[in-house]
Amino acid sequence: MNKEVEILIIGAGPAGLSAAIEAAKYGAKVLVVDENNKPGGQLFKQIHKFFGSRRHKAGVRGVDIGTELLEEVEKLGVEVMLNTVAYGFYPNGEGVALAVNGEKGMIVSPKKIIMATGAGENPLAFPGWTLPGVVGAGAIQTMINVHRVSVGKRVLMIGSGNVGLIVTYQLLQAGIDVAGIVEAAPSLGGYAVHAGKVRRAGVPLYVGHTILEAVPNEDMSGVKGAIIAEVDSSFQPIPGTEQFIECDVIGIAVGLTPDIGLPSMADVTLVNAGRLGAQVPMHDRNMETTKDGVYVAGDSAGVEEASSAIEEGKLAGIAAAESLGKIDAETAKMAKDNVWNSLNQLRTGPFGAGRYTAKEEIIQHMEEWKVKNNAC
Repeated sequence: MNKEVEILIIGAGPAGLSAAIEAAKYGAKVLVVDENNKPGGQLFKQIHKFFGSRRHKAGVRGVDIGTELLEEVEKLGVEVMLNTVAYGFYPNGEGVALAVNGEKGMIVSPKKIIMATGAGENPLAFPGWTLPGVVGAGAIQTMINVHRVSVGKRVLMIGSGNVGLIVTYQLLQAGIDVAGIVEAAPSLGGYAVHAGKVRRAGVPLYVGHTILEAVPNEDMSGVKGAIIAEVDSSFQPIPGTEQFIECDVIGIAVGLTPDIGLPSMADVTLVNAGRLGAQVPMHDRNMETTKDGVYVAGDSAGVEEASSAIEEGKLAGIAAAESLGKIDAETAKMAKDNVWNSLNQLRTGPFGAGRYTAKEEIIQHMEEWKVKNNAC
């Protein structure tokens, strides 16, 4: 079965839904597909309130932002296909292969494609890391906030970025004991607002420490604790500082990596951007990649925050609609300038400034690529 649409959006998280809303507002026929059985992406794990400015949903919980986006998508009549995996890109614009409910379903022939596939959790290898009970922080968040399932009785969190801090506090809210947070750096890595919450809750903080080993229980069916140690200035364990921490779950929160599987399959040029997670698709200020008509948005274009993903989705949706003639150049410019102003506000401060620089470097690489390829 073949299906024709004007814009295919892969990923129904904050970036994908925002892109769909913007494109549909201008009259584009949009199809959103997502491999999960529910739309909304990470937003429905986020029971905490956003902070910053009202423009960026300060004081609103992530789950409520997700609900607002879904309501807007439904109101605009955007088609959303869940349990649907995009697994193949055909050359010469023949289409994108989709598997629906685990079966080979259809070929979609879109005029434009927006990839908003998010990011995946980074693993951390150490003796015992494959034992049951060693779990990614995002998986913990899904279990307690989405499925309302307790992950264990006592959790040790490895990593103190925003994800590690937020999930730690949500574990406490769920009534689960937290044995501590282990961070190799000399100080906590996330925002002060999140760090303050876990400090006030009395969570033990093992800064300047690393995990050496997950200790299995007698039948190897899980963990009974972890061995941690202090690290030196080169982040090497200091002999004689080892200590055992009792826990039945070890949470891993050591960063995210952009999901570039589909962009790579589509032969989009990638560029290194360590501050944004790893390699990301090269793109311009419209979020368009080196493949004409293929756009990226959200964490798949560089790991930031949900607020930034929403804005990048808007940008890609507006640009795709403009390229289809759904919106005149002057109106599109005003809309895109407004989004860029919002993005630039988000990319400030001690954390945001680095992301701003990294994004500008990607765009500069894209400009150089355009000059080189137009000259050929």
